[in-house]
Amino acid sequence: MKRMSVWTGMVILSVATGCTSTVFYTGEGPIAIKGEARELLKLDKKAIKAKMSAKKIEIDDKVQFEVNQAIIKSESHQLLNDVAQVMKEHPEITKLRVEGHASADGDDNQNLKLSDSRAKAVVAYLITQGIEEKRLVGQGFGEKQPIADNNTEEGREKNRRVEFNIAEKDGKPIEDKK
Repeated sequence: MKRMSVWTGMVILSVATGCTSTVFYTGEGPIAIKGEARELLKLDKKAIKAKMSAKKIEIDDKVQFEVNQAIIKSESHQLLNDVAQVMKEHPEITKLRVEGHASADGDDNQNLKLSDSRAKAVVAYLITQGIEEKRLVGQGFGEKQPIADNNTEEGREKNRRVEFNIAEKDGKPIEDKK
């Protein structure tokens, strides 16, 4: 058996055991290492902020935009990357409706236009992440579909949102029961 250098032995031992400290070995034969093997790192499911349900891609956060603009803030890129990943993992979703919604603050017409522009900005972002344009449709609803009370700040904040509703699976329409 060929003799291994101390340096080579240290590198092999460190890599094989995942050690972060230096291990010196000057002998020629095998050595026993005490301790427990570490578990391989696993993907933290909580870190993924988008998951598929029966009729939606649910998100754990809000898509953030610049104030009164359809410009997606960089802090929402990972969230949208997760949405894109769900789409890639589920090719049976043949049409996803990206819906923009607004609170009752401001002009009704402006809210409708802004929510539509924001939905379309999200569609454009998902396309840059490799999702086929034919699988996406963006639509704004303004303040017409509130999910909370527009008379409170908390309610208005909940109403400002983007939703990802599955419109078709395998080319067949999904019934929309809101």
